[in-house]
This record gives sequence, C-alpha cells and structure tokens, in this order.
Amino acid sequence: MKSLNRRNFLKSTGGVAAAVAAAPIVKPAWSRTSPNEMIRIAVIGLNGRGQSHYREWPKIANVEVAYLCDIDERLFPKHLAAMEKISAKKPKTETDIRRVLEDKEVDAISVAAPDHWHALATIWGCQAGKDVYVEKPTSHNIWEGRKMVEAARKYNRIVQAGMQNRSIANVRTAMKFLHDGGLGEVYMAKGLCFKPRDTIGRKQNSPVPDGVHYDLWLGPAPYRPFNENRFHYNWHWFWDYGCTDLGNQGPHQMDIARWGMNKHEYPVKIHCSGGYFIFDSDQETPNTQIATLEYADGKIIQFEVRGLYTNAENGITIGNLFYGAKGWMYVDGSTWKTFMGRKERGGWAYDPGQGMESKEGAADPMNLLGTGDSPHFKNFIDAMRSRKVSDLNADIEEGHRSTSLCHLANLAYRLKRQLQFDSNLECFVNDPQADGYLARRYRAPFVVPEKV
Repeated sequence: MKSLNRRNFLKSTGGVAAAVAAAPIVKPAWSRTSPNEMIRIAVIGLNGRGQSHYREWPKIANVEVAYLCDIDERLFPKHLAAMEKISAKKPKTETDIRRVLEDKEVDAISVAAPDHWHALATIWGCQAGKDVYVEKPTSHNIWEGRKMVEAARKYNRIVQAGMQNRSIANVRTAMKFLHDGGLGEVYMAKGLCFKPRDTIGRKQNSPVPDGVHYDLWLGPAPYRPFNENRFHYNWHWFWDYGCTDLGNQGPHQMDIARWGMNKHEYPVKIHCSGGYFIFDSDQETPNTQIATLEYADGKIIQFEVRGLYTNAENGITIGNLFYGAKGWMYVDGSTWKTFMGRKERGGWAYDPGQGMESKEGAADPMNLLGTGDSPHFKNFIDAMRSRKVSDLNADIEEGHRSTSLCHLANLAYRLKRQLQFDSNLECFVNDPQADGYLARRYRAPFVVPEKV
C-alpha cells in the first residue's frame, strides 16, 4: 500500500459533497420507545456472526427481523429456512443495503458484513435514521472509526459495538474487582489469541458466481478480479478487507485489557513483530504476531497471536491476563481466577449467595448467569427504547478505541518499526508515512465522507 497523507486522501475520495451525496439520506425512522411497540431490525451479512444475529433478535420481546440482507443470493434459502424455525415472521430478503435503509419501517440495522463494510454501513444507517449494532472490529481503519462516532452523535443514533464481554456478568464483576483494587495497581495486561489455522492454499481468479453481487461485496475496497480465496471467510486474510486475527478476535481481548486497566487514552508507543510462517498460500496477513502498546505512564498492554500449533498459557487460548501489585488474574470467556502473592495463594472466588470470599489457593472459576451474546443484544434494545447512549454497555466510542489498538498494532507490523501516537489528534507523531495508513482510498460511490 502506498503512503497516503490526509490531504491527498480527501482529494482521492472525490470531495466532500460527492461523498455525502453517495450516501442514502432518508427521514429518520420513528423511535419505538414503548416496550410493547415492535422494533424491526435488518441483519446485514448472513455468514459467520450474521447467523447469531438473526437467531438472537427474535428472543427479545417485541423485536423482529424484518430483513435478511446479503450480496450472495445463494445464501437466502438456507437462512430463511433457519428463520422459519425460530420466528413466525418471515423476513424480506435484499442484496443492497441501500434499499433496506430506504424502508422507513426498519428501526435498526445489525451489521455482520466483512470488516471493510462496517464503517460505511454504520454511517449510512445513522444518516438514514436507523440505530446500529455493528460487529467487531468496528472499523477497517482508525479514521473511519472516528467518522462512525461522529455520525452516531450527529444523528442522535444508538450505536452498539459488538463487544459482548461488556454485557457478560462475570466479566463485569472481574472488571469491578480490578477497579476496586483487588490486584492492587495493575501495571500490565495481555490478550491471547491462539487459534491454529490451516493454509488457504492458492486459487486462480474466476468468473463471479451466479447470484453473487460482487460490486456490492467489494464496496469501499479497490477493484480486484473475483477469487474464491478472497471471498467468504478467507477475506479475513487480505488487507483490503480484513484485519488479521489480531483485528478479528483481538478487539474483544483488547477491549477487556483496556477496560480492566482503565485506559481511555491511546498508547504513545506501539511495536509489533511477527510474520506469515510455514505455509505458502495467497494469504497476505500474518499468522503470528506479538504486539506491545506502551502508555504515557509506562504501563503496557501486550497482545499475542499464535496461528500455528501451540501450547496454551495456564490452559487459556483465548482470553486475558492481568498483572498487579498483589497478584495476577486471568479472564477466560465468562470465568476468571486470581492468584495472589508470591505463592499464588488466597485467590478470590464468587458465591452467588454470599458474594466474594477469599479461599486458600487459587479461586474456583466463576460461573454466573448472563453469558453469551443474549445480554449484549438485549442491552442494545433497551438503549434503543430509552434513547440514552449512556445505557449502552459498548457505545461506538468504546468500540472505536478498542478496535484502534488493533489497527495501531497492525500498522506497526506492516511498517516494521515502532510507532509513536498522539492520543488527542488520533494521528502519528511527525510520521507522514504512518499517517498514510490511518485511512484508505474509497471506491466510489462507496465513500466514507469527511463530513458525515
């Protein structure tokens, strides 16, 4: 990717006026604030997380899935059949998100499309008067993530980032334990993503399959001939569309790390090393990464991706470790343990009937109610009805900041050197080359505008 400074980036988009004109602007949808009023949601993107979305929404009282939207028409029969088993309401199908946004009866969109579509879908949704639930990573780059926050505020929309840990009871309790000084001063956190993945091999370009609206799939990304290896799921491993496993799984663990350390600013120094090892394939992104993000006070967030065969750390493959003056903690999904002192004794456990209690030796895992996706989806609906951004557990600002940590680490990896970042300006310090990676050139008419 060529270096692209901010001024040239804005010129390359074709101007602010053209960018805004490309976005679909319609009158805001009526906000259904009464618990008895039906909220109608359109699910954007059906593979992967999209299936979780359309299965979760009907579980909530007076919420229905109004649309299933995907650029691949071949997917509709399978997912409509799945919907028939969980909901009496048969959703409409659509291939173009713009047509969905024109429907004034749609109150919100639920975005589970590939990463490179997250920002534009969210911004268009806000402009169309819809609330938005958007999956992680919330953006494909730092600049467009800030535009998402600006759009949410300008149009008074409820925008929830899909960082479900924010609504899991056990994780919230673990964060309170840290914030209350349970480990003493926390000086370091580490996120783990150990997901052994196989090679994707090599494939030749081929004709676009019947039923696939490829131009819509590309959206903001540059044009490339169709290739199955760059399409369903494998798009994660190409810089035009995905953000590596550090930006795929990583936003969850980066969010917990930042949350637990009470870091609302950005790190000032970022380093990331790694590579794509062992396999020979079309994949562009690394399968091994080690990132270190240092804050102004010297405290550190680390993140490690191991995409090949590996051991676990204390039995954990996906999770977080926190290190403090009194001991250390792990957070593994909806469970957590503490290990106190040099001998790792006197850990904490939780008894729902008695609250916190100290036990000799490491604590037993906590297993409270409120795990999985359901609480987070319900929180979004509750905030839609209250119209209070403060009711959201993962407002888009929080999602943007946690996702940006992943982007910063990836940029340090791509540039092969340490970077310095200005937290207030959201740009690098005297580093035009790095600033060139803050945004991207957008392919008209799929342009994220300077002024949302």
